[in-house]
Amino acid sequence: MGKVLLFGARGQVGQVLHQVLSPHAEVTAVGRSELDLLHPEKIRQLIATERPEVVVNAAAYTAVDKAETDVEAAYAINATAPKIMAEAVQELGATLIHISTDYVLKGDKGLPYLVQDVPEPLSVYGQSKLAGEQGVQQSCDRNIILRTAWVYGVHGKGNFVKTMLRLGNERPEVRVVADQVGTPTWAQHIAEAVTHLVQASEDASDDFYGIYHFTNSGVCSWYDFAIAIFEEAYRLALISQKPNVIPITTAEYPVPAKRPSYSVLDNSKIRLLLQDHPPHWREALRKMLKTLKVRS
Repeated sequence: MGKVLLFGARGQVGQVLHQVLSPHAEVTAVGRSELDLLHPEKIRQLIATERPEVVVNAAAYTAVDKAETDVEAAYAINATAPKIMAEAVQELGATLIHISTDYVLKGDKGLPYLVQDVPEPLSVYGQSKLAGEQGVQQSCDRNIILRTAWVYGVHGKGNFVKTMLRLGNERPEVRVVADQVGTPTWAQHIAEAVTHLVQASEDASDDFYGIYHFTNSGVCSWYDFAIAIFEEAYRLALISQKPNVIPITTAEYPVPAKRPSYSVLDNSKIRLLLQDHPPHWREALRKMLKTLKVRS
């Protein structure tokens, strides 16, 4: 594996991606402090200077509710920046791996979404991410779009697992939405999947490129996920009590942005590449919490 340029290196996926990729490639990792994605020409200049064989874009505007009013910034980071990357990568004849989201889907199918299903996002965040996908597809021949969902990790503050751990230590009772269904996905496993894609891109044929879905295996609601977090965290003494978890509906927890009610992704395409099933979400959660305990 040759030179890899990683955008979004300070995010919860980006940090672990840098760690996982580094033993296999010469990685240049940039975060917001090194390069602000609101400046397109700086993106072009960096890619032209570095001349990587693969660009991995793990950067995103992920404040889903804030995006409803902060539309310009969401589109600048999630749509314009990836398109600029794709154009610059195309000039080099390199490969672009762009991380996207289940929020590009409507979430009313009731069956796992296939890579060929038509996107229909419900929110500004989802719309901006879909625009990013389209810009990448239109501007770069050797593109891979990796959609994932319900991401959490050791790094970063804003993920659901860390929020539940905080609330578990603060409250005897927690209300969690029970009518949104998906698959929690550990950032570590996303990083490992991206590394496989980077390696496979070295000698890839044309049919290798396109959209992939990657999440951990299994299905649950946010309520189920919260119960599991408290059970596993209590066992590891990361929380001193298991709070009572009250299931509520989406309507009972109003937020600015609409979420897909069912956003399970079909992983069959990437399973062929990995030659294995992604680990079950509960197993991944347990490993993440053990990692968190060691670090704390």
